[in-house]
Amino acid sequence: MRELVEIIAKALVDHPEEVAIKTLEDNRSTVLELTVAPEDMGKVIGKQGRIAKAIRTVVKAAATKEGKKVSLEIL
Repeated sequence: MRELVEIIAKALVDHPEEVAIKTLEDNRSTVLELTVAPEDMGKVIGKQGRIAKAIRTVVKAAATKEGKKVSLEIL
């Protein structure tokens, strides 16, 4: 999942070198924390959060296929 989010985020931003993903796991679920450069935040979130919602949908679908529970937080 981490690689999927990283590829999507780097394709969207102007500063791909500043894309960072932190993985937090517990026994039932995984939380991915995405951090980008401040000037790229709007590109990752999109108008009315549409891009962020789309990324979360793709991650959730991929996680469900693997039988996992994954959520994405954009910091």
